[in-house]
Amino acid sequence: MCGIVGAISTRNVVPVLVQGLERLEYRGYDSCGVAVHVQGMSGQHNGLRRARSTARVAELIEQVGGGDGRQALEGCLGVAHTRWATHGVPSVSNAHPHFSHGPGVDAHQRPGRVALVHNGIIENHDELRAALVAKGYVFISQTDTEVIAHLVDSLYDADLFDAVQAAVAQLHGAYAIAVFCKDEPHRLVGARAGSPLILGVGKDGHEHFLASDAMALAGVTDQIVYLEEGDRVDVQLGKYWLADKAGKAVASAQRPVRTVTAHSGAAELGPYRHYMQKEIFEQPRAIADTLEGMEAIVPELFDQQMNHAPGANAARTFAAIDSVLILACGTSYYSGCTAKYWLESIARVPTQVEVASEYRYRDSVPNPKSLVVTITQSGETADTLAALRHAQSLGMHHTLTICNVATSAMVRECSLAYVTRAGVEIGVASTKAFTTQLAGLFLLTLALAQAKGRLSQEQEHEHLKAMRHLPSALQAVLALEPQIMGWSEDFAKKENALFLGRGLHYPVAMEGALKLKEITYIHAEAYPAGELKHGPLALVTSDMPVVTVAPNDALLEKLKSNMHEVRARGGVLYVLADADTRIESGDGMHVIRMPENYGALSPLLHVVPLQLLAYHAACARGTDVDKPRNLAKSVTVE
Repeated sequence: MCGIVGAISTRNVVPVLVQGLERLEYRGYDSCGVAVHVQGMSGQHNGLRRARSTARVAELIEQVGGGDGRQALEGCLGVAHTRWATHGVPSVSNAHPHFSHGPGVDAHQRPGRVALVHNGIIENHDELRAALVAKGYVFISQTDTEVIAHLVDSLYDADLFDAVQAAVAQLHGAYAIAVFCKDEPHRLVGARAGSPLILGVGKDGHEHFLASDAMALAGVTDQIVYLEEGDRVDVQLGKYWLADKAGKAVASAQRPVRTVTAHSGAAELGPYRHYMQKEIFEQPRAIADTLEGMEAIVPELFDQQMNHAPGANAARTFAAIDSVLILACGTSYYSGCTAKYWLESIARVPTQVEVASEYRYRDSVPNPKSLVVTITQSGETADTLAALRHAQSLGMHHTLTICNVATSAMVRECSLAYVTRAGVEIGVASTKAFTTQLAGLFLLTLALAQAKGRLSQEQEHEHLKAMRHLPSALQAVLALEPQIMGWSEDFAKKENALFLGRGLHYPVAMEGALKLKEITYIHAEAYPAGELKHGPLALVTSDMPVVTVAPNDALLEKLKSNMHEVRARGGVLYVLADADTRIESGDGMHVIRMPENYGALSPLLHVVPLQLLAYHAACARGTDVDKPRNLAKSVTVE
């Protein structure tokens, strides 16, 4: 969701800016743009210039490159942005970067003096807009972002950093901004609160960068400074200067430069049709990487170096806690729902799973002895970060995250962490991030069981053996793809679908329904199969396919009864069954047999055919698989 790239250099920065936008496309966007200060560039008048588009970044590159007779865009100072609409429809006028248009400036003839890009949401934009209009500022967009550009302009008095400091003090909400001014061609200023922003340190000080994601700077610099909540940064050639939210200077030791390798090569599509397909097939490797070197279940697996809690120790924490609170959103929430079954049945630890966006807005009963576990692919999910901070404010300071990005805000703000190794996930619909989260959560379950004296050496050995076999087991499931493609032809013609599961596999059914919704736009719902007769059975007809996850577990016979209820109403079943379930294909009953029964780890296998079903149904319907409408990869606003 929304990407920022900014640069100041002794060279033309436009290629760096648009390359950064290309690398942020995976986050999801509906418009894009770039603005530069053109002072001193050959054949161009001093001042601000920009190009914006509601098409893909490729079209923007045509614009800035001088295509269709346009003058090429060049500059040594600039910002660029991919926008996911929150305020105002996707349009060129609403696209970033925004220019200020002060009193006496014709907004349609020439830009003002401030150029700005913004991630986040400004909650008091209406109030600020009214005050700025009264001062003579002209608005040409529907966005909250344009308010910030005008506000900075209104406060500017020959020092851009001071103007930004004064402006952000008036903002309520979340923001990461990068801004420059016509009157200061060698200065780029950034600030963040609630949305991520990083500083990229260039070689020999000849250039520096701002970005919302280290991926944007892959191949440009691997020297990264992570801005903390409330930080502001003044970036100039050969130097940069940081201040905290109180305006006090921040020593370099407090915001150290870290070497971060963001492999742009991981984003290559290779022989696959879409990134989602590639990422589904990468799951055996992703699981193997996530579990690499796993010789024993020890609490130290969850210790980390980058924590802000001196003395944080997983062994002491696990011994001290008496319950678990899981906070997550979307797919990560469903992985947490799966983990609840493991944590309570294997570790015998009471577990609560909360939708992060709801948790902080209700009155809850805090438990200081609870382990707060956040789950997030990016580590920058705004709702989950806010929920974590809310839990901490209530006195719950035992915190742990399962996250795919070691340098993310979530990892930095939690005392303990298990960093999965799914690699870069480009497709908006999460696949390998989900299964690696499940792997990390199962390890957490075993570690807590061990800490509580509920895991024998023999049981640990068996669980480790099963986990090491997961990559091979996943390969066998992926071999079912041709059969699933047959199902997808049926689903592509439907507009509604029902997913059923019981026990441990109910969250898998929810994840399967979510995948189908996300990329095919087929309305899909998931229910515990036992709930059918309590309402959902009214929806069942021959036009409503019913997907059933049917492992050979203690609830199998109950599930079979639920399946008979569907068939008795003319429903058509699509069943993922373990080989020894004695569920046979027949009239209105389509069965795909899973390669093996995988016990407690079965959710990691059963979810893969559901991912493939959604993927191939989307292909058959002709939707944009990797960039589904209205959705973004990394949800960095509330």
